Amino acid sequence: MARIVLASGSPRRQELLRRMGISDFTIRVPQVEEYFPAGLTPQETVCYISREKSQAVDAAEDEIVITADTMVFLDDRKLGKPADEREALEMLTALQGRRHTVCTGVTVRQGQRLLTRAQSTDVYFRPATERELRAYIAGGEPMDKAGAYGVQGQGALLVERIDGDFFNVMGLPVVLLEEMLREFGVVLLG
Repeated sequence: MARIVLASGSPRRQELLRRMGISDFTIRVPQVEEYFPAGLTPQETVCYISREKSQAVDAAEDEIVITADTMVFLDDRKLGKPADEREALEMLTALQGRRHTVCTGVTVRQGQRLLTRAQSTDVYFRPATERELRAYIAGGEPMDKAGAYGVQGQGALLVERIDGDFFNVMGLPVVLLEEMLREFGVVLLG
């Protein structure tokens, strides 16, 4: 298998790569300001940032670099990581009882060859009380997550249903990534 570089410090992305059967990879965290031009769609936005992250990582010609960017969108509003508990409560209050979309842009690069695609997943939150939301926030889980929740943790208690790739909501659409890697000659099944 080609040498894989995961350009992300996310423990969730590292775990998902291992679940896919990729256990031997190097981590190089890109230093990129997550800027994007105005007027892009959610999918275009995450693809733009994913490509920027990829270009910020030095790699040998034979290394395959994987980058991803995940964002939460409520209607057309981007929900990033909350700055504090007050902002986490605002985000979770806006999400409760509603549908929102999680978009991830994934870039796979080897040498000059670069492939970027996006995956979108609709997430439906159940109605929740302010007391429940404050209890969730008090546990600390929302503070480093886009949209102020983690579906792989206690945040799952807020999710009524998911339409689409569950792993996309965790930050890495594994089926999409497997398809992209296959185009670079990396076959994980078979």
